[in-house]
Amino acid sequence: MDTMCANATTTRSATTVSGARETTRAFLETLGQSAVDSEATDSVVLVVSELVTNALRHGGGTYTLRLTAHPGLIEVSVDDLSPRLPRMRTADLNGGTGGFGWPMVNRLARATTVTRRPSGGKTVSALLARM
Repeated sequence: MDTMCANATTTRSATTVSGARETTRAFLETLGQSAVDSEATDSVVLVVSELVTNALRHGGGTYTLRLTAHPGLIEVSVDDLSPRLPRMRTADLNGGTGGFGWPMVNRLARATTVTRRPSGGKTVSALLARM
């Protein structure tokens, strides 16, 4: 399969994360049912949800989502305005301040990378299996 890419730029709103999930599902559907199985689809949507949520909470309130289909893999990339890198932290089981998302992304993805952009901010990327 050739590489295929879709881009979505969104500013913070009440439907931002849900919009990112919808964009992701629509992108995966364009690849066809045999290209990505249902479990992989759920994993990709979950990773998008977590990365977009983190970009909104910690990255300045705006983001760019890029989805790319490679042979055997889906690449999820989220740009935000913050130079601060994601970090592992102890999950807050009582106060609701999070700590679950970045470890989960790292468990679901085959690989994750964080790249500082010369213009400022960073790109967080995750590669996930299609099957």
